[in-house]
Amino acid sequence: MGTLDWVVIAGYFLVMVWIGWWSKRRIKNASDFFVAGGKVPWWLVGISHHMSGYSAAVFVGYAALAYTTGFAVYVWWALSITAACVIGTIFFAPRWPRLRQRLGIISPLEYLATRFNVATEQLLAWSGALLKIFDVAAKWTASAILLNVFAGVPMVWGILLVGGVTMFYSTIGGIWADVLTDFGQFVIQFVAAIALAIAVMMRLDGITTPITMWQQLPPDHALPFNGTLTLGFFTAYIVIATLSYNGGTWNLAMRMIATENGRAAQRSLILSGALYLIWPLVLFFPMWAAPLILPDLAQPDQSYALLATQLLPQGLIGLVLAGMFAHTMAMTSSDSNAIASVVVRDIIPQFRKGKSFLPEKSELFFSRLITFLFITFSMIIALTSDSFGGVLGLLILWFGALVGPVAVPMLFGMLPAFRRSGSSAALISTAGGLLMFALNRWAIADWVKTLGDNSQAWTVATPVLVSIVLFVGIGFLKPENTPETDALIDSLSTDLPEAADAEGAAA
Repeated sequence: MGTLDWVVIAGYFLVMVWIGWWSKRRIKNASDFFVAGGKVPWWLVGISHHMSGYSAAVFVGYAALAYTTGFAVYVWWALSITAACVIGTIFFAPRWPRLRQRLGIISPLEYLATRFNVATEQLLAWSGALLKIFDVAAKWTASAILLNVFAGVPMVWGILLVGGVTMFYSTIGGIWADVLTDFGQFVIQFVAAIALAIAVMMRLDGITTPITMWQQLPPDHALPFNGTLTLGFFTAYIVIATLSYNGGTWNLAMRMIATENGRAAQRSLILSGALYLIWPLVLFFPMWAAPLILPDLAQPDQSYALLATQLLPQGLIGLVLAGMFAHTMAMTSSDSNAIASVVVRDIIPQFRKGKSFLPEKSELFFSRLITFLFITFSMIIALTSDSFGGVLGLLILWFGALVGPVAVPMLFGMLPAFRRSGSSAALISTAGGLLMFALNRWAIADWVKTLGDNSQAWTVATPVLVSIVLFVGIGFLKPENTPETDALIDSLSTDLPEAADAEGAAA
């Protein structure tokens, strides 16, 4: 890291602060803070949805997998998300803005009180909020690892620096700050990734490197499935990604709620899926080539950062690091705002007399306060990440395995095919999935280890499969749909006229 690199990093942080301050002027109430009143353009939502899938963890944890397993990391991660976007375009994406049109929701869980009951809303709100702390903590840790490799900054100070800047702009800027920083990181990442890809090709075989490198790498690095990234794990992760990227990860639901209507939400998800299909091939290329330039690394999670520091000139190193920060800060900011929306709209009203929402000014104040507190708690977890299995442990074994049980009732509850499944199915399916995770983690952990490369697939897949079976099965055995819930589900098949939408939003 030279002087010019630090200038680039400092400039990036200043731009993030400016975006937060500019966005603050567009926020008058909690609806503006969380979903921008449904006024975010579809293309900006599409880019934001795509970029929200990245964080510094991609350049740490996934870089390690690319170094050790090769092409399989693209198949497992990028193709599974592409498939999830295709599925979501048909079934889930258009229903989110329609819920805002009809119910005025600004939290992805608000509709659950109508669709199921308050108990279901509260179970998913509390369990999902606690789960998300681990996911965000993994991203702070990954950022700190990169800053440590690039500049020798101690892990503690790296977490505090990145988290502190994110805390400022996300607390004051809301979703406008989120989507604009996502767009900014898209531009930064494009330049930085192209620069590193060219540098790698210049070091190896030139423009033919993307083809010739596979002949020099271990043969299994060219396989679509390798090591723990098995066909079973890929299949399981398509299910997980479908739930996560279509709203099970709440900040992505917020993106779709913020679109104008169902058609706009569909277009945004098509754009995001197309980017996932193409762009990771460019992004992972240096990671796949890394064993040829940096053989026998003791810590493969440092491979991407070491490539950048060795191959790029001053200024571009800072740009690459800024791009990595941009991923993490934008993703964690949007996660924090999504959690705040759930706390303010779903949890706090249950402790108020009459179960009413907070007054408008108080609601905006608490939205910002909860965002601040969530980032603080996630940073504390990040400082102790080793006790949870490190970055990949937090991302795959904790978040990947737990997101399904929380997301199944929320997403399946919108679909006509599952209208018979009511509150009993929702509560039992979530509890069953969480129990299955606990069994895998502790009660039958030794047996799971005997599955070898398939143990990770089992750990991630079984909680969500248990939840799906229970949700569908209980709905079949004990139908709890009512005329009101049937009417709500049926209404999500079409958009409201624009005038009606405006009246619903005002109400």
